[in-house]
Amino acid sequence: MPRLSEVITALETLWPAERAESWDAVGTVTGDPDQEVTRVLFAVDPVLEIVDEAVKLNADLLITHHPLYLRGTTTVAASTAKGRVVHRLIKDDIALHVAHTNADTADPGVSDALAGALDLRVVRPLVPDTSDPEGRRGLGRVCELDHPLTVREFAARAAERLPATAQGIRVAGDPEALVRRVAVSGGSGDSLFAYVRAAEVDAYLTADLRHHPASEFAADHAAHRPLALLDAAHWATEWPWCELAAAQLDEISDRHGWGLRVHVSATVTDPWTAHAASFVHPSPTTTPPGSASRAPSHSDTSGAPN
Repeated sequence: MPRLSEVITALETLWPAERAESWDAVGTVTGDPDQEVTRVLFAVDPVLEIVDEAVKLNADLLITHHPLYLRGTTTVAASTAKGRVVHRLIKDDIALHVAHTNADTADPGVSDALAGALDLRVVRPLVPDTSDPEGRRGLGRVCELDHPLTVREFAARAAERLPATAQGIRVAGDPEALVRRVAVSGGSGDSLFAYVRAAEVDAYLTADLRHHPASEFAADHAAHRPLALLDAAHWATEWPWCELAAAQLDEISDRHGWGLRVHVSATVTDPWTAHAASFVHPSPTTTPPGSASRAPSHSDTSGAPN
């Protein structure tokens, strides 16, 4: 069986820590470099529910996409949620290793896995890594479909192929517009709008799209090149990477004769647990059920908040 230090060295060839963003917190969080590793679990989030799963599996190593302490901390007390994670990991001799933005920009990386889940052909990175002479690494991916789909059909494909979440897929744009070229980015993606605009795609699928950036981006394109936005759950857009990464570690294990048993968690750790669909009111002036009606007051001149 390999030691943890040997497995980490192999993982660093896939996702070198120096390729992570300066603000990121990647690498090994817990674990003895000399401990043996026989079983590995991949997951998106290092939360207690996932650690409990690792314990039940008798895993020696947990690899997650999201960091445990992204902004640092002054305590690992078990009275805190993250402190309980640290205590459980150490108590059960489970190492934790994180590959975050260094996995986002990898070749293949998080967005390659997302494109694969959606049956898209990757053309190039959306935001190329200038340090890669081959032009394969970078954030997001520009992709093509084998045959055109309407926005509605493409959204349905995403809803079917990505893991189910309470959110599902939200769409901005004409549902009947044709989609041939798509940009995708796993995780929060509205910071990449300028690159999406330059990519001349028909649709952009990502997560965590905020109201104002999405509204302004859609308005900019309405009069020129229509572009649909598809907003999936953050967790769902990154989970396919776990399967890709597990396959990569399996290949490394076979090559070295390690015999590692590699697992992917199917536990949904998206924070949203339910969704109540909106309904259409008979009239814009109809008071929604359960809300208080209020007669206009001519003496109220304070105005309404934006």
